[in-house]
Amino acid sequence: MGILDRLLGRDPARRAAFAAAAAAVDRELAANLELASMFDQTHQAALFEISEFERHGASLRDDPAAFSAVESVYRRVAETEAAMARRGPANTIKPEDLAQIERWEGDVREAQRQLRAALTAPRRSRLVVFLARLRGGGLTGR
Repeated sequence: MGILDRLLGRDPARRAAFAAAAAAVDRELAANLELASMFDQTHQAALFEISEFERHGASLRDDPAAFSAVESVYRRVAETEAAMARRGPANTIKPEDLAQIERWEGDVREAQRQLRAALTAPRRSRLVVFLARLRGGGLTGR
């Protein structure tokens, strides 16, 4: 791969690694949502999977917005599992714990949407990103 390809951000190997990572993490998030829906029905605590994110996290950094959303979800896995395990009188779930679990589920769905959008979005070249930063607009292209 030449200098021009690197400058324009055309690295097929990195793009393929990102696609594989996004697909693996998307599947893991879907499985975690399935576990959360089983919790909704049975009120039995679940343990979520985090291995795919740990394995593919570096590849996901190629899209900062998608990585941020996914990383936020995975960072809150332990506290969500703890909210599922806490019980009140007569094995009830506190409203704030239920709200936290539901908020986490919604954030998982949003992270999945961002991952899928990152896969289909055209990649901005490094040259375009660099020029945007020179103009003071950051990554938004302002």
